[in-house]
Amino acid sequence: MSKFKKKQGNAMPAISTASLPDIVFMLLFFFMVVTKMRDNELMVSVNTPQASELTKLEKKTLVNFIFIGKPIQKLKDKWGTKARIQLGDKFATPEDIPLFLEQHKLTVPESQRQSIISSLKVDHDVTMGIVGDVKLALRKANQLKVNYSAKKKERTK
Repeated sequence: MSKFKKKQGNAMPAISTASLPDIVFMLLFFFMVVTKMRDNELMVSVNTPQASELTKLEKKTLVNFIFIGKPIQKLKDKWGTKARIQLGDKFATPEDIPLFLEQHKLTVPESQRQSIISSLKVDHDVTMGIVGDVKLALRKANQLKVNYSAKKKERTK
């Protein structure tokens, strides 16, 4: 009589899946904490004009957006109905644009700072006076790469 029994076959033991829910919830929690959904809340109404020849911007991190339009409905009591400039999360004046550009430059690697583009998202009902002021402020801040955002023009048959 032998004390040791011989193994019957070389069967692999089953992998325990007891810790799988813990790993899934850790990954879910990690992505919930790290993911940034939207940088800023839009405080002006922007209905961009339509255009036929459009080019898509490749690197969104190199683009700083300047919104120009009338305040949204819930802010009209405080800010009125005149067209405003929005930089980030607040209303601004053309004099605030150089500081906004410098703050954006600090977030971009130094080798890519020459490729920064300012994208103007302008409502189609806004007069050119405020747009001209913004363009002048961009020129004074030596930001010469300017892009105008537009929607793709619908084809008519």
